[in-house]
Amino acid sequence: MLLLVGYLVVIGAVFGGYALMGGHFGVLFQPVELLMIGGAALGAFMAGNNGKTIKATLKELPLLLRSSKHNRQLYLDLLALLYELLAKARKEGMMKLESDVEDPAQSQIFSRYPEILADAGVMEFLCDYLRLVISGNTDAFEIEALMDHEIETIKHEAEMPVHSLSRVSDALPALGIVAAVMGVVHALGSADLPPAEMGALIAHAMVGTFLGVLLAYGFVSPLASLIDQKVSEGMKLYQCTKVTLLASLNGYAPQLAVEFGRKVLFSTERPSFTELDNHVREVKAR
Repeated sequence: MLLLVGYLVVIGAVFGGYALMGGHFGVLFQPVELLMIGGAALGAFMAGNNGKTIKATLKELPLLLRSSKHNRQLYLDLLALLYELLAKARKEGMMKLESDVEDPAQSQIFSRYPEILADAGVMEFLCDYLRLVISGNTDAFEIEALMDHEIETIKHEAEMPVHSLSRVSDALPALGIVAAVMGVVHALGSADLPPAEMGALIAHAMVGTFLGVLLAYGFVSPLASLIDQKVSEGMKLYQCTKVTLLASLNGYAPQLAVEFGRKVLFSTERPSFTELDNHVREVKAR
């Protein structure tokens, strides 16, 4: 919703200011130049990215209209899930987690946290490392190094739409200049026209530069920035899981291990110690 509001503010500020200075909107209506700029940008996007990146970008764009799922409740659920898993392992032994890890959908613990269960990436990350621990690989240093490499890979893949849109945003002003130059060439090719008509052609040509800059910094660049922020929020799920599991491997009790994980969250979504404890109790009671 904020994305659409921001776009409305951009349009209102730019075109409202143009109207206040007495500008004529008819001059700005240049569908051919918009076609040139948009078509060239689309072609450059397709030529400069592989199918995986194009698919990821197109998949991500509609999600920007929704509110972020990475809120306090989601992080509370993740921490509560980790606490329950570690508490069961501490009380009954790590081998007792094998059935939960191998079939999370049928697990009583995982089923209490449907939002986490629905996140395939986080579930795969969590279950894979629980399997390593269950199998007997409890070297915290090796597991931490492996986690760091995997999180880096996940982050790199998630940032592909950011980089692709940023490159399009960087190219749009230049493509606007290309459209403007084509318009100027057209105007100069009609040098026998009266001065008034020649001036109109040059004004139409300059609209290309205006459109390129406006589309770049008013529309496409904010998309890349918004996706980048969502990636940072999403990475906190992996970092929280990593820190909590490593704290448990180093001998900390489940209550203290989730406290380690809680500390890596952004301050705006980080629950308090008491809030987390109460949430765990409420979920177990249900």
